[in-house]
Amino acid sequence: MAGTGGVSPSVVPTLPAQQGGSQPGHGSCAEIVAAIDWPATPLGPCDRWDPAVEATVELVLASPMPMAFSFGDDFVVIYNDAYAETIGSLHPGALGRPAAEGLGDLWASLGGVVEEVYHSGQPFLEAETQLTVTRTAGARPEQAFFTRGHSVVRDSQGAVAGVLTVAAETTQVTRRLQNLSELTSRLAVALTVDDVARVVLGYALASFDVDHCAFAVDDGAAFRTVRRVRGEMLDEADERLPPVWKRIADDPRAPLVAAAREGRPSFVPDGEPLREVADDRHERRIRALAVLPLRTPSLTGALSIGYHAAHTWLPAERALLSAVAQLVAQAAERARRFEAQHGTAQLLQRSMLPEHLPELEHFRLAARYAPGVDGNAAGGDFYDAFRLADGRLAIVLGDVAGHDVRAAAVMGQVRAALRALALTDPEPPAVLAGLDRLVGSLGAESRNEEIFVTVAYGLLDLADGTITLASAGHPPPVLRRAGLGGEPPTAELVKVPPGAPLGLGGRWQTGQVRLEPGDTIMLFSDGMVERRGRPLNDGLDALVAAAAAAPSGDPRNLCSLATAAVPGPPTDDDVAVLAVERAVARSRSDTMRVAADPSGPSRVRHWLTGRLREWSVPEQVIASAVLCTSELTTNALLHAGTPAQVEIDLNAERLLVSVADTGTRGSVIRTPTEGKTSLSSRGRGLGLIEELSDSWGTDPSVQGSTVWFEMLLRGARGSTVD
Repeated sequence: MAGTGGVSPSVVPTLPAQQGGSQPGHGSCAEIVAAIDWPATPLGPCDRWDPAVEATVELVLASPMPMAFSFGDDFVVIYNDAYAETIGSLHPGALGRPAAEGLGDLWASLGGVVEEVYHSGQPFLEAETQLTVTRTAGARPEQAFFTRGHSVVRDSQGAVAGVLTVAAETTQVTRRLQNLSELTSRLAVALTVDDVARVVLGYALASFDVDHCAFAVDDGAAFRTVRRVRGEMLDEADERLPPVWKRIADDPRAPLVAAAREGRPSFVPDGEPLREVADDRHERRIRALAVLPLRTPSLTGALSIGYHAAHTWLPAERALLSAVAQLVAQAAERARRFEAQHGTAQLLQRSMLPEHLPELEHFRLAARYAPGVDGNAAGGDFYDAFRLADGRLAIVLGDVAGHDVRAAAVMGQVRAALRALALTDPEPPAVLAGLDRLVGSLGAESRNEEIFVTVAYGLLDLADGTITLASAGHPPPVLRRAGLGGEPPTAELVKVPPGAPLGLGGRWQTGQVRLEPGDTIMLFSDGMVERRGRPLNDGLDALVAAAAAAPSGDPRNLCSLATAAVPGPPTDDDVAVLAVERAVARSRSDTMRVAADPSGPSRVRHWLTGRLREWSVPEQVIASAVLCTSELTTNALLHAGTPAQVEIDLNAERLLVSVADTGTRGSVIRTPTEGKTSLSSRGRGLGLIEELSDSWGTDPSVQGSTVWFEMLLRGARGSTVD
């Protein structure tokens, strides 16, 4: 019989009791092998096994490495517990059976290599193989990676008795390399230091399964740091909000500070590395800590990961962490340069726009400016609104082609000249004619005939709501009719006589439109409606439809809706919009300034409740408004770290609440969530603002941001306010 080699051992071999985990309900592979009816198999009775075969079986069953022995022409399979984990539900049925029967489809895909080694007698190292494994009973199958070596086993006579397979699992290494590749890709598109922090902290938790990770960068004479801990629950909107940074002193006892200053990594396998600087119980529990410096010509920082249990930092892991630190340092330096350039461009852009729009008794104004796709260069879009000596209101929105300092400079000159011309002779044809001469002169001076400027300019009579409009090559405004008297709101493009862009020596005519109470007119730049690969009329139609479907004609709400009204990928053009509403009735308003201290939200709730009750607002509206305002105030104080200003504006149709800060938080991000949008704050979601309000948005300013929400008081909410 093949495999006996003519040797008859005097004792029955004792199969070793394998150490490690057997699958629940089956016993260890050694126990199962001992119970198999071997005389009924090609191997024959255990007491007649060839010594080489016996030794191989003992080796397999005693090894902690995944190993399998395929015997004879039928490839009868004997494997250990570690190998059993790799074949999942096929175990234990495959033990002691021909591989084709016991392993089925798995053998059909992987057995060719074993057969080749058996017949050729040549060993073979198999490249990384991906398998689906189930680690424990009831667990979900997962993808694992193995490198397998196959070698022949010869009996005492030198004949090939079978093939020994040793599998080394490389899942952790492979996944870490895959994660490193993903980290590189994500860092490549991280524009800000906040983005870098989010990416690297998420990577550390996912790739190294740590209990603690922290990221620190220099901040003047000290450092600022942000951390993530195991089990911290963050939703998608949380991930996109700015992380909460904490300023730390330049204390050399802090491992992050020491690594950043000295430029040397440190690896503590077991101890209390954060004991002297720990802020909470979580940090005091850290026993193993790796800290990597982040050093570039313009940035100093550090990255740390830690475990609550002792951990040996192997050379391969140290090398991987060092590579990660280099990638993160480079990304953080790029992000810091971008932030500096971006901040300068945005400050230049916004400083050329009016910081405040006129406050009128029977008209409300709002505007919004959004930079182009990269947001890293000043643009030429502008808006303005100002009172004239005769009592009328001048409204204007213009667009200078280009996305650079030159475009912004031309924009500033055009806007300043327009004000000067309007104060002399405010009529649209005269103002546009003067601007035409200015743009022509600028082009001639620079020997650049490609200066392209469009303007929509109008005069609003505050007594009767009549607007006299003229256009120099600019898109027509959108007029939203309130639909009073039970009729639904409508919207349309205003028919303004077309005129040539500025600088071409054109002549301009005017048209008129009258705003009735509740109506809103909206001027906008072409970046609002232009989309790549789509006709301009599609964008105009979408904007008109969005205006008609808006829950109210409030100008701030319309500006917010307009910027997201047109689907499809936007161009890299800037976007500006100015909206003017003729109010149905004079509104009530009040303002409160809130200091950046923990009592701020409580004082806002008390103040807002008192004001709204004085104004006879329904209690259910008060409750919702107070809750939303408290969340916005908390968010502003937490992330901006500066005092906030809360404003309320109430009319017969709606309650509008806004919270402004002067920090560097930037725009709050709208995040798609099951077809809706939501706002979230660190530690507590603000999705309730989406649920409780009829609309909300965020408006950036020269310094800080303003976040607002609107609640309707009639129609959808079934109540009115007198």
